[in-house]
Amino acid sequence: MNQAFLTILSTLSGLINLAVAEGGFCSASSSIIDSGSGTNQLYWKATNPTLSPSHLQDLPGFTRSVFKRDHALITPESHVFSPLPEWTLTSGAYLITPAMGSHFVMYLAKMQENSLSGLPPYDAERFIFVVHGDVTLTNVSGTSHKLMVDSYAYLPPNSHHSIRCDASATLVVFERRHSYLDNLPTEQIVGSTDQQPLLETPGEVFQLRKLIPTFLSYDFNIHIMDFQPGEYLNVKEVHYNQHGLLLLEGQGIYRLGDSWYPVQAGDVIWMAPFVPQWYAALGKTRSRYLLYKDVNRNPL
Repeated sequence: MNQAFLTILSTLSGLINLAVAEGGFCSASSSIIDSGSGTNQLYWKATNPTLSPSHLQDLPGFTRSVFKRDHALITPESHVFSPLPEWTLTSGAYLITPAMGSHFVMYLAKMQENSLSGLPPYDAERFIFVVHGDVTLTNVSGTSHKLMVDSYAYLPPNSHHSIRCDASATLVVFERRHSYLDNLPTEQIVGSTDQQPLLETPGEVFQLRKLIPTFLSYDFNIHIMDFQPGEYLNVKEVHYNQHGLLLLEGQGIYRLGDSWYPVQAGDVIWMAPFVPQWYAALGKTRSRYLLYKDVNRNPL
């Protein structure tokens, strides 16, 4: 065997041993994760994944990311950040865009001290979810809301607003051109996941919360779905809806089409209409993911 192959084999072996020794695919040793209180913060691993870019330095060219006609898995070592248009002191990584077949965009926004958001394009609605730090949202009337981790906001199309960060924060952002229906208006929504009730999921075992009202005026919703270790989707779903997903906590296996992918906190998935999809939670802790889903519109 040549030296390059031996190096790759040795590094892979080390990663496997790390995962097994420290509690699974999503765990990392104390030498890698700061032992401070930050490790106990909600969604910490979504922005500090176990198999982060730094852990893959000795595997040139290696990535878990996959792009296919009807789905994509975008993993943290593949994120490419650059200055976000119209935002100040903010870098963004576009993870899902219409170039891959979606009708929405999904991106991460990393805000620095004294950073400020821009506005989305004309007629585009925006949804933000805080995964790290905190920000202040101010609307055109001057009303402000402080958004912390697990808080979110929906901003209607053409609504003037600003998002300011005084320290540092990471947001996941969804935007799409609003599909108007009979002039039914949408309204600004501000909330947090723990304020939302658990909803019934007939035939399923996972826990479900919806962050946007189910009124016909809204053309998409954001779901928070929780799975305990060993739980899985009973329905092998095939439907017309598109999805954009961020795994916030835990680890598991996602089936997309004929492929099966190990996934961990920090991974992003795009699912095109009618791609077969299924999830099972693994490991020792809860899996939680945030899921975009288009709703309330005739697919014609």
